[in-house]
Amino acid sequence: MFLHSRTKDRPVHLGLFGLEALSHDPAAAAVESARPQVAAPPAQDADDKLSTVARQYLEIFAGSIDGDAAAARAPVPDDLARRAADVKGLAYFLDAAHVGICAVPAEAWLAGAESFEHPNAIVLLIEHGRLPEASNLAHDWTAPARRGVGDMRAAEIAVVVAGHIRHMGFNARCHFAGHSGVELERLAVLSGVALRTADGTVSPFLGSGYSLSVVTTEYELEHDMPLAADAERQARGLRHWWGVNGAQSGRERNRRARRPSHLSHYPMEQVRRVDRPTTLIIDDEVPRVPKRAAFFERALQGDLGAKAQRERGNFSFKHPTSQSLLTTIRSLVPFQDGPVGETDVSRYGDPEANAAAIKSLSYFLGSDLTGICEIPRYAWFSHKEDGKPLKMYHRYAVVMLIDQGFDTMEGASGDDWISGTQSMRGYLRGAEIAGVMAAHLRSLGFPARSQTNADSDVLHIPLILWAGLGELSRIGELVLNPFVGPRFKSVVLTTDMPLAVDKPIDFGLQYFCNNCLKCARECPCDAISWGNSVMFNGYEMWKLDVERCTRYRLTNSRGAACGRCMKTCPLNKVVDADGPIVTRIASWLGIHAFWLKPLMVPFAAWLDDFIGNGKRNLAKKWWFDHEIVNGVTVTPRATNQRDIDPSRNIDPATQKIAYYHADAMPAPDSPGPVKVDRKTALTSRDVVETPDQARARVARGEPRPAHYVPVPPIGADDAESQRVESPYAK
Repeated sequence: MFLHSRTKDRPVHLGLFGLEALSHDPAAAAVESARPQVAAPPAQDADDKLSTVARQYLEIFAGSIDGDAAAARAPVPDDLARRAADVKGLAYFLDAAHVGICAVPAEAWLAGAESFEHPNAIVLLIEHGRLPEASNLAHDWTAPARRGVGDMRAAEIAVVVAGHIRHMGFNARCHFAGHSGVELERLAVLSGVALRTADGTVSPFLGSGYSLSVVTTEYELEHDMPLAADAERQARGLRHWWGVNGAQSGRERNRRARRPSHLSHYPMEQVRRVDRPTTLIIDDEVPRVPKRAAFFERALQGDLGAKAQRERGNFSFKHPTSQSLLTTIRSLVPFQDGPVGETDVSRYGDPEANAAAIKSLSYFLGSDLTGICEIPRYAWFSHKEDGKPLKMYHRYAVVMLIDQGFDTMEGASGDDWISGTQSMRGYLRGAEIAGVMAAHLRSLGFPARSQTNADSDVLHIPLILWAGLGELSRIGELVLNPFVGPRFKSVVLTTDMPLAVDKPIDFGLQYFCNNCLKCARECPCDAISWGNSVMFNGYEMWKLDVERCTRYRLTNSRGAACGRCMKTCPLNKVVDADGPIVTRIASWLGIHAFWLKPLMVPFAAWLDDFIGNGKRNLAKKWWFDHEIVNGVTVTPRATNQRDIDPSRNIDPATQKIAYYHADAMPAPDSPGPVKVDRKTALTSRDVVETPDQARARVARGEPRPAHYVPVPPIGADDAESQRVESPYAK
């Protein structure tokens, strides 16, 4: 409890709530199974704006209700409990509140509905979002939409779980509101996630504030038992208040419920605000860059060679779960923008009230941290993927961070087979949240577009900085948040709705990263700088060797992609009522006691290694190590099983970092591959300025360096015809 979280030894497949500690009644299964068959419930009309958008997204997910199973079955264990742990772990990783598994009695199929030879049901119970206060503009948006948004989330999780099972070679089908062939409530009772009452079904922890979805499947899994009649009383007992078996405590749930709805679970309001980011940005000198210059795009177009190009469409998607997530992400891309409703917007003239409402809406939908900023010129890409110029079109950015999941990160090495899945989960959840928010704002009369990993017209990193969600870190082109560290994926909503903006933050990260080298020490490809920060294209940063990093992430043969820097960073932690006392103290001091940093930082870095942070916690490993090869899930030839190496050290003077400045970028409309010139990039360090040199040059009135100027378009007529299409567009 002092050095480690009280949840440290709780397996992920048990979930946040102590469902397993409640009494169960096997006899209740016979009673529930014997209930007469029922017909499908009547459809519920969505007449408010947010419910209408949620229904639209639910219907998008409905396109993945069913599908063909892989041609061959994956090598899964005969142990049905271990199989169930994989499926439940996935559902909890996707933020289900309860998960149960049961047999499907004949009477559970709805009258008149098509039944399948699926003897097993995976029941997913999703908690409804928290309503904003009545004084908040978002209250009127969300109050009638709790059920609709909950049903949408239940559909999203179900299609990913079903897709995961199908990619392992087993048939599976989804059932959720408006698209169910089974009686959801009956299966919820049979699987032990809900109780039958005179008024319907209830969760012993959540009451009636939830939505349900079900995956029926031929995949054999261990079954759960129905709850006993006194389970609801037990859930309110002292054991559950303190967090039985390492479950989330009632104290932590109450702490979150007491916070204003426009604030996240984390006390970001306590972090010091400043006028500018804590790393130097020379605004007038930062170039707008084309999408073609991003190194993952360069790999896709063949700039890094045939192997990297081949793996670009495979590297993060070669696990059954990430492949399922990819399918769902693709389905959302066409809905990122749309027509704006012709509506009176005079009600929304107060930027402060609008900002509070937007943040409350984001948290209602599932964002973990949200900030707002005006969009600087250089945050817009200069050209689209096809080489066409991109015009700046919105004033504000609503920036949202999606936590990639501490427990799953604890069980991983950072570059094993779950790494790509962690990223894809963040990308899907972000695309869903921002997409729904953008569609809702358009229905209110404001132009809005979601900017996602699959299709973004803006660079996210500068927006995260300006929206006050973190500081730039030693990891390179990555921002660290004071509470979740680097363990997040971002999504952005751009709009012209009048919004009050947040200021950047300063929690002393520059001092910390100057004196902590753990991410550089643990990087498997030596891409993170051991030296001091430098100026790169107008930004002060610890420059990452982005080519080396990209190549490793693409061609990692012992896992899917890489997030090892996130895994091993000391700021990858849990800071809540259930977290380690020493971490909570250190976090508070790090934010409030800047004068202690010279004493704290060396000790904190040492202590992080001493208590084993960054090592794999195998109690948290719920997934199977699988790889998809030629459409079939197989056992991979090898798996990264790294822990930490405190003895490793590199002399910064001997480290070779390649600098691909703006003048080394491909032209925005380059047809075909533009091979990288690493030899020249290695010598480019000779023209790199320190931040002090850059300040002095600007003070003298000297122009920006020539290598800050991007390569102009070449006017290639065949650029579009030769462009390789993104995997997200297939």
